[in-house]
Amino acid sequence: MKNLELAKKAIALPLFGLVLAWLFFGVAQYLDLVQNDYVNHGRVNYAENGAPAEYVHASVYLLLIAIAIFSLGSLVGQAWAIRARVEKGETNRLAHAAHRFATLCVVIGLAFGAIFAIANFMNAFNRFGGASENLMIRLFDVYVPIILATAVVVFVILRGFVFRQDLHETKEDSEKGLSDAQKALGLGYAVPILATAAAIIFGLVVYDVTRTELQVWIWVIIQLIVAAGIIAGTRFASKAKAAKPAPAKARTGLAAGAANLNLVLSIVFGGVVSVMAFAYLATAVSKLQQWNEGKWDATGKVLVEPTTYLEPITFAWVIEDLAPAKVLLLLAVVGIYLTITQRNKEVK
Repeated sequence: MKNLELAKKAIALPLFGLVLAWLFFGVAQYLDLVQNDYVNHGRVNYAENGAPAEYVHASVYLLLIAIAIFSLGSLVGQAWAIRARVEKGETNRLAHAAHRFATLCVVIGLAFGAIFAIANFMNAFNRFGGASENLMIRLFDVYVPIILATAVVVFVILRGFVFRQDLHETKEDSEKGLSDAQKALGLGYAVPILATAAAIIFGLVVYDVTRTELQVWIWVIIQLIVAAGIIAGTRFASKAKAAKPAPAKARTGLAAGAANLNLVLSIVFGGVVSVMAFAYLATAVSKLQQWNEGKWDATGKVLVEPTTYLEPITFAWVIEDLAPAKVLLLLAVVGIYLTITQRNKEVK
């Protein structure tokens, strides 16, 4: 990768992050099955009321790591793409396409980070139902992942869209520190996200304390916190918008249109194949969990309890189930990279 030019590195790095995210996603799926298998076969202590014992799900943190790797890789790729546009100039199609592609990857990473936090919030209401209360496990299985996901989302937004060194920014400008417009823009992005995270945590705290369904007024308070964050963020964003904009550099309309078209074509292809790669990976991992049919006598008495069990990872499973998902991922990565670089190749 050292021999690649900066624009190509900017394209390759988010794709490399996608490969690592795919790997962590598969490991998370498998560890989830392993932990469930331990619970189902009584290898952990059960609560006094007979419910399965609580435990911290390792898959939650692995999924968060996968999202963070892809998001941060896209963030660095975006910075490299901006540098490439500065060095090569606005007429360089490859640098322009790399910038758009990396920015799109940053947005996708942010979307998955937000989905992760909300999904963890919704699952929290069912994950501990009927089990004995354990504050530390509840803390590290629900609250800490939501806080970490919020931190990742806020950091990526601020670093990728607010506090980056943009094309029109000079070295003297960067040495002056943050302007009032940048501070307002940063707060405009961060305040609604932080308010939503605070509302989510507030709802979980109320649920944990009362152990009942959230009442109407609690939902009103949650929505009020979210609305206050949105309103405050809108005010900061309006303040940043009212600031004097930096002059934009002229660019060729045809070149921009061609770059947009190439980007759309490559992303549609890569997006569909990437989704298939993650879906087939989840299917492959789920095949390791098998169902053991129970047995009953003529009177209906249970002779053998129906249970699930995990099959060992075999070479046949790797070739027949895992390999197709991996090939699809490589096809998406290589296809996106070659499509963008070839369609935007500089003609001498």
